[in-house]
Amino acid sequence: MLQSAAYLVIFLICVVVLAKVAARSVRQAVLLAASWGLYLTWAPWFAAVLVFSVVTNFALGEWLRRSPTAARLWVGVVFNLLLLAAFKYVPEISPRVPVASLQAFSRLALPLGISFWTFQALSYLFDLYRGEELDPSFSEFALYMAFFPLTISGPVCRLPDMLPQFRKEQITSWSGIGEGFRRIAIGALMMQLAKLLGQGILAGDGVASGFDRATRWSGPDVWCLAAAYGLQLFLDFAGYSHIAIGAARALGIAVPENFQRPFASTSPSLFWTRWHMSLSFWIRDYVFLPLATLRREIAWRNAALIVSMILFGLWHRASLLFLIWGCYHGVLLVLHRQVQQAERKFNWEPPSGPWIVISWTATMAFITLGWIFFRANSLSQAGRMLSALASPTTYASHFLTWSLYLLVGLLAAAYAAALWIAALLSQPSTGPGSDSKNLGLLARWQWFWIPPLYALAMLFLLMITLGQNGGAAQLMYRGF
Repeated sequence: MLQSAAYLVIFLICVVVLAKVAARSVRQAVLLAASWGLYLTWAPWFAAVLVFSVVTNFALGEWLRRSPTAARLWVGVVFNLLLLAAFKYVPEISPRVPVASLQAFSRLALPLGISFWTFQALSYLFDLYRGEELDPSFSEFALYMAFFPLTISGPVCRLPDMLPQFRKEQITSWSGIGEGFRRIAIGALMMQLAKLLGQGILAGDGVASGFDRATRWSGPDVWCLAAAYGLQLFLDFAGYSHIAIGAARALGIAVPENFQRPFASTSPSLFWTRWHMSLSFWIRDYVFLPLATLRREIAWRNAALIVSMILFGLWHRASLLFLIWGCYHGVLLVLHRQVQQAERKFNWEPPSGPWIVISWTATMAFITLGWIFFRANSLSQAGRMLSALASPTTYASHFLTWSLYLLVGLLAAAYAAALWIAALLSQPSTGPGSDSKNLGLLARWQWFWIPPLYALAMLFLLMITLGQNGGAAQLMYRGF
């Protein structure tokens, strides 16, 4: 609660100051002080780890800039991976390893955002090695690593995109501030919807109970739980991303989008260009492409794709389930490439209408199936859920309550409707018909009728979630 209040107060102070001050030195100083001050409120020793990373990576960058050799790059890569592993993987693995000296690491807390700012440090070193003209001062690099709207869970940014914005001399526009607060409001609503999915309409009827308490599932139950978890994770993380992007926008900084209608994807490849985009593109640019270009064989490129997705899975957590999840998605991507190659080889162009429906249905089914590995508490649980899924006799019954089925259906329909309405309002027809006039009227007056609807929806959600002693929504991805 203290950290949330401090964040809100500091954020609002920064918004007001940056809306009035254009001087680059002042803007950088305000953002730097706010970012590091907020990080210190979470835990001083977290800040010590981040300071160690900032100082070391800045020094490594200066060293690499003087002579961009592969050996110097590898020193930086190994340093960052060891630092990440010490806090993220060793504590998770140490209880399973019969080595007494490692047991003390099992209680080591994970510094907030270490996965994300480590990736930002690595991208800086990679970009220097590739010849990018980057010359940040130490304070600019420290701001890049700790910029407070993004510190906890991204989006993952790159210094070539951020440095020019840190150096610009202009006040934050009121239109930018308004857009930022709009994105924050959308994100807060989405995260509260995710919390509702986790808890359920009635206490104990949500996704958490379905995975953590249930011992039996039918085929429909597994499909419902997997789809519900995928939707919950999207609403939570995309909602957080809206808040982070909106907060940065209100401070005059544009950062990458993280989600772009992933559930409208008609192929696994398209899905991964729309889901957690900042990390997906990071893996593509700094892992897959360097691996794929080592050799020209198609088999090698397919192997590089699978290896990249396995690393993507293990980035979330060092467990067999996440290894399987990454491998599963790597295989899906390879199979999609095989389908594309077959289409080109036989010069076959599928009929657009029916094929889109078939492709979307198959893509969503396979993506949904993968969430079982992502959320299951153990490999045996995942196996039992997949067994229920594959057994035709289980489809005649269900063990989950109807309230979860109803909630998932309503939220999926509401999300699709919200996208459709947003598209209509953003491009209203200008024709002479009454429908066109009504759309134009709704679009012009949307700031008058949308806020009351938003307030009612948020009030309704808070009444349900707080009534179950659930508290405010918390970011699920913080654990990664």
